[in-house]
Amino acid sequence: MNDRKQHVIGMAHQLFIEKGFQATSIQDILEYSGISKGTFYNYFSSKNELLKAIFKTIFKKMDKERDELLIGKDKSDIEIFIKQMELQMKSNKKNNLFTLFEEVLFSNDEDLKEFIKRGHLMMLHWLYNRFIDIFGESKKPYLLDCAIMFMGILHQNLHFKLMANGSGAKIHKVVRYSVDRIVKIVDEVAESGDQLIEQEFLETWLPDCEKNNKGFQKKLFHTVLSLKKTLTNDEEQIKYIELLDFISEELQNSRTPRKFLINSALFSLKANQADLWKKELQLLEEIISSYFNQLEETSA
Repeated sequence: MNDRKQHVIGMAHQLFIEKGFQATSIQDILEYSGISKGTFYNYFSSKNELLKAIFKTIFKKMDKERDELLIGKDKSDIEIFIKQMELQMKSNKKNNLFTLFEEVLFSNDEDLKEFIKRGHLMMLHWLYNRFIDIFGESKKPYLLDCAIMFMGILHQNLHFKLMANGSGAKIHKVVRYSVDRIVKIVDEVAESGDQLIEQEFLETWLPDCEKNNKGFQKKLFHTVLSLKKTLTNDEEQIKYIELLDFISEELQNSRTPRKFLINSALFSLKANQADLWKKELQLLEEIISSYFNQLEETSA
């Protein structure tokens, strides 16, 4: 994304926080960001598309920071999960996402509502997979129910804690309290054997995510994470991290991933000749190749 477009997204986000999404006009955005109407429509087809771009920018940054917390760590460590949820809640608060979500949900715009709904389902999908990491495959049949309950517990606890304490509410305390509760609930639900919603319904709710259905995202995430673990933070190796982030972004968030760009990035990654790196990179290539083969078979 070019700098000027990113500038418009940032300025519009400030306006939406200060005035509200519905109360902000396109003319307000033009004047505040210092661009022409032609430039605006070159970047966005509508104010709705601009709001979507704001959400995508925030989510992309949050996903990256959330994933980085796992680098070099045990994915079953619940303390890492707590840090990930703290990061997300702080990001939501900083970016005023709850207010923006409410504006969309109380509007008559079905397209934006569907976009927000999909975002919530993607968050649920992430939580479900993290719960499998933490609580294990043996409790998998009950973890979608538990992920749904956790979303409700966390959001309601935070909502009323903010009402009680205002900006002084400590997000860390709310997250830890909510996680402590869900740990007990997971054990109780698994012991009872009760299952309200089967995990297969998550795939039904996200029908266009073939990669979810095939376990693609999980394989991609853990393979990219393994590759990142072999890298250091020196300047020369940062380019490899950026290439891995590009591949992840293209495959996970694009409905039509650009195969030629992904192959170009893979070619550049081969410049690193470390033995462990080559082994993990080969696995990444196999996962990506299998994914594109499935796409071709589906469209045939």
